[in-house]
Amino acid sequence: MRLLTIFIFLILSSFAGKAADIKNLIINKELKKYDSLTFLNNKSNKINLNDYRGNLIILNFWATWCAPCKEEMPSLDLLQVNENFDNLLIFPINVGQDSKEKSEKFFKNLEIQNLNIYFDSQITLAKKFGLRGIPTSIFINKNGEEFARIVGSIDFEDKKFIDWLKKYN
Repeated sequence: MRLLTIFIFLILSSFAGKAADIKNLIINKELKKYDSLTFLNNKSNKINLNDYRGNLIILNFWATWCAPCKEEMPSLDLLQVNENFDNLLIFPINVGQDSKEKSEKFFKNLEIQNLNIYFDSQITLAKKFGLRGIPTSIFINKNGEEFARIVGSIDFEDKKFIDWLKKYN
């Protein structure tokens, strides 16, 4: 029994270490549940995250004036079509109070083809998550609970990141 406990501890420690190697990643000690998570699509229709339960979700908060957002957006775009994830949904949410036109130009200049633009025009969602800066990516499991976040930019094509995220697919 004692040997089994040590073995389990070593296995869990190795997973925690791998996650710690990922730049800017914060793993929640306890899952966070939110009552209502809503934001707008590019046609000003309300999107309710509860409608997407059963999927692995990334909420990526960004703005057109944010240089690190611009740097990471192409790799986020490629993550949406990564063959390792069949149930991944990515919602890039503009919190910069940028116009629809300015946001579309931002995506066009970066050749973003796999993502749609969403808005948190009242910044209510950003406040609910307690964002301290952008870009910030919130990871939500299939049950609608936040299990991790990345504060700052990241290369979403990084092998360590992909391997870590696959565990939640």
